[in-house]
Amino acid sequence: MRRRLATTLQTLCAVPVLLAIGALAPVAAHEGPGNLGRLGKVDFKTGCNAAAQAEFNRAMALYHSFAWPAAMVSFEAVLKADPTCGLAHWGRAMTTLDNPFVWPANLPAQKMTDITAMLQAARTAGLKTDREKGYVEAVAAFVRDHEKLNHRTRLQALDAEMAKLAAANADDKEATILSALVTSANFDPADKTYANQLKAARTLEPLFKALPNHPGVAHYLIHSYDYPPIAKHGLEAARAYAKIAPDATHALHMPSHIFTRLGYWQESIDANRASDKAAGEVVFDGHHAHDYMVYAHLQLAQDAAARRAMQTSLARKPVDHFGSAFAYAAMPARVALERSDWKAAAVLPLQPAANAYPWKKYPQAEAVNAFARGIGAARDNNAPLAREQVARLRTLRDAAKEAKLTYWAEQIDIQSAIVEAIANCAEAKTDACVDGLRQAAAREDATEKHAVTPGPIVPARELLAEMLLTIAKKPADALKEYEAVLAKEPNRYRAVTGAMYAARASGD
Repeated sequence: MRRRLATTLQTLCAVPVLLAIGALAPVAAHEGPGNLGRLGKVDFKTGCNAAAQAEFNRAMALYHSFAWPAAMVSFEAVLKADPTCGLAHWGRAMTTLDNPFVWPANLPAQKMTDITAMLQAARTAGLKTDREKGYVEAVAAFVRDHEKLNHRTRLQALDAEMAKLAAANADDKEATILSALVTSANFDPADKTYANQLKAARTLEPLFKALPNHPGVAHYLIHSYDYPPIAKHGLEAARAYAKIAPDATHALHMPSHIFTRLGYWQESIDANRASDKAAGEVVFDGHHAHDYMVYAHLQLAQDAAARRAMQTSLARKPVDHFGSAFAYAAMPARVALERSDWKAAAVLPLQPAANAYPWKKYPQAEAVNAFARGIGAARDNNAPLAREQVARLRTLRDAAKEAKLTYWAEQIDIQSAIVEAIANCAEAKTDACVDGLRQAAAREDATEKHAVTPGPIVPARELLAEMLLTIAKKPADALKEYEAVLAKEPNRYRAVTGAMYAARASGD
């Protein structure tokens, strides 16, 4: 039934999409992780010798597609070609900073200390111009006093310094692009005007036309538009990025962020299959791509395909990375909860096993497992087991606070409130259940999803709708909530089918 209904829904949803936007252009072929030649075109001027300059451009192309290990190797090759190329040390520092959209989760104190040393090495090796010095000092503003200043304060300092650098060097497109990247990453999750993201997009849009083969411009436009109300504006960049840099695994994956926001499930599956093929066996991008792939398969009721994608990923060697940790926990949770397999959800193991992986480093990832267990137990009418997971979630919330992961502490607290509310439903406390879910949904809607995930494990408002429909017996109210979910998460399977049942029950 789930599969037949999904086929019907897919047909209904896909026809207007194809009429409106045309068929998706095929992703350019790629030659696997060993070939990193097709990365787009970057022209980052340095005062280094000719050989170092050529390698520096390649290193920055890798950086712009978040290919961190390869970028580090490339920046080190720049130093071999020209030991006086101080900007290569800056490049190593930027690469060590990793993905700005997952800060501060990936910035332990030791990494900040290492970056400080790299910036000093840049100064020692030699910076040829005030412009080159400006790049170094901008990053220095971010890592300076990291023991005392909070992440947001330092990120705003970096944003301001990069904006000054770009303004002082109007002919330096790289400064403008990197400034836009930092501005886009320097967003307030509670800001529903998307001020910084749209500011970055306004900077990048003209460059997307002027520099059609630059990987960073398309990439950062996708990130800037990766929010439900504005995602449609990122479709052109999403279609372009994989063709600009077909040898970069992240370039093959990133279009799926926009496809997911728009509910284009097959396009997301295709993009992530290509990314996984390029990523190889142990690269973080492979696990991250599989999580997006699992989510998309489940929205088409391709349950067996979702399970195969999950098993392929989990069978690989664990990667000690936040994005991988999240995927390890999220994929089994999605497969159980999207299919209403409450008993399986209630006893989900932490993948990989807790004694084989440093889960304490990633409380926001382990919380996914606790959330799924709690939802499964509560929906299986086992309130005591659900409340055990509420306690676990609160412990993980406190761990996130201690690690200064403010965003994730709030998300975990919302998860604990959701599980507690549904536990009330399991105890026939319907009013408390509905009120709790309504409050949790409002809190969840007040923030934005993180780039690491294609969407909430289960949206709080969708759970509210389900309880209104099945427990409170208020189908008209449930229909309104399902429609609100679909406005934010288009073509989400459980929301579409739930809305159909609610409409029928309410005579709509």
